[in-house]
Amino acid sequence: MTTSGKIGLALSGGGVRAMVFHAGVLKWLAEQNKLEYITDISTVSGGSLFTGLVFRISGWKWPSSQEYLTTVLPEIRQLLTKNNLQKHATLLLICPCNWRYLFSRANVLAMAIEELWDVRATLQEVPNLPVWSANGTTAETGRRFRFKKGKCGDYELGEADAQHFKVSEAMAASAAFPLLIGPLSVDATSLQWYKRLQWGDAPGSEQPITPPFQRLHIMDGGVYDNLGMEPIFDVGKQKLKSSIERLIVSDAGAPLKRAPLPPQFHKGRAKRIVDITMDQARALRVRALVNFIQENPEVARYIQLGSNPRRVAAQYKGQVDENMLSEDQWLPDEMIQASADWPTDLNQLTESTFELIARHGYETAKWNDLLFLRHQ
Repeated sequence: MTTSGKIGLALSGGGVRAMVFHAGVLKWLAEQNKLEYITDISTVSGGSLFTGLVFRISGWKWPSSQEYLTTVLPEIRQLLTKNNLQKHATLLLICPCNWRYLFSRANVLAMAIEELWDVRATLQEVPNLPVWSANGTTAETGRRFRFKKGKCGDYELGEADAQHFKVSEAMAASAAFPLLIGPLSVDATSLQWYKRLQWGDAPGSEQPITPPFQRLHIMDGGVYDNLGMEPIFDVGKQKLKSSIERLIVSDAGAPLKRAPLPPQFHKGRAKRIVDITMDQARALRVRALVNFIQENPEVARYIQLGSNPRRVAAQYKGQVDENMLSEDQWLPDEMIQASADWPTDLNQLTESTFELIARHGYETAKWNDLLFLRHQ
């Protein structure tokens, strides 16, 4: 992929594992001086946690490639290996004053993000460029809920001014896996809502409305679209949205494991069904993206957790450099698998685990560029 052209970046969910994988992907992009070309960022779950941290560490601006390499990446490494976000949120929940959030634990996760990662800004402090869409799922409507340009909402609810909404709450809502964390509870009546009265009405024709629900519950954006692509890629038409000219999708979602269905009434049974549903929804989006890449290899990249350069390069044997097949050039198979198998949670990482998953993200971004540039 060339360094010129406006880039749209989609960062998937996957907990801390996704944060570190994305950190490695951006390291490769930064080494190629591509961060300056990113104009749109769409994120869910771990991708939203990562992006919020990048903005915070950079002083609420998007970093240059050099700033990312010298300042942002080292501090993210420090935060994720020296602090345990999941444990901190659990300790906050033990406090009786927070028991009211027992069934909306994303509110407590937001407190933990604020205290542990020092994310204390509001959405009005997030820069206009690149455009960041932090995506969740509205429990009441089943639609994609987004925090974008100081506003929030979904296309069925309408849109509300969210300039004073905490960035930590947007991050937590996007990462609020329904069975493990629980949704972010939002008082909808505290916001002024606007909506176009007819589908297809021109922008600027929005009218004030009364929200249909007094309280909204915003869940993990991965329930709706774990790749986070919708704001920048039209799956149905298989074309780029907005004014972007390049698309990079970093997918650190865990592959669905083959496993027996837990017994009736077992707590793991509902999670297994949710995992299957999410995996199938993700697969449909991936197929559309791969079709688009096959037709436009110079325009888009799909950087997938667990993908193996030797297996992919073998499909193009004789057309690529033999280094693409070298064990010495890339992580060995067992290390790639270990990265993909890392749990989807928000626990503290060891330094060696951080380095492993970040290297996997970095190498996957790198060999995608090398392979497809040679194959074009």
